[in-house]
Amino acid sequence: MITREQYAPGSAGGAQIQKQAGEKWTLILVRELRHSPEKVWQAITDPAHLREWAPFVTDGNLGTVGAVNLTWVATGAPVETRVTRAKAPRVLEYGDHRWELEPVAGGTRLTLWANIDRRFIAWGAAGWHIALDVLDRLLSGNPIGRIAGKEALKFGWQRLVDEYSKQFGVEKPKAAPQAPR
Repeated sequence: MITREQYAPGSAGGAQIQKQAGEKWTLILVRELRHSPEKVWQAITDPAHLREWAPFVTDGNLGTVGAVNLTWVATGAPVETRVTRAKAPRVLEYGDHRWELEPVAGGTRLTLWANIDRRFIAWGAAGWHIALDVLDRLLSGNPIGRIAGKEALKFGWQRLVDEYSKQFGVEKPKAAPQAPR
């Protein structure tokens, strides 16, 4: 079993981008998880599970259509968001995010679409890459705790930003967050 201190993300991969209108782009991340869609659904909708891996906390269950507040770890500011679609255990949409869970042999194919300003798409890819690693460990019974915001710098986030910037052919953002002391 890997400990939190031993965790290091693998190389950038499983992601692509699509241009939208203006500076908005869609980041698409795909992960194969060795867990049932029902188990993954609970992890992406239940506030208690989300606190263990997601880069935000929520004041309500994302599995129900309606208004919720998301507080992103990186900013600490709550953002009122609306869950517009929640079809357990297949499709979840809220704000600029859409999740699809597809049963596959041995588990679930999770696909995340996140609309992000082009200037920060490599940051988003790196952050979600780490978050999905943490999710997989949580679901496997080997939780290592949320790694998000400035703390992600201690776990290879900048290397992933560099790799995704190169993979996507985008310029790296000029300013990076500072690591916690």
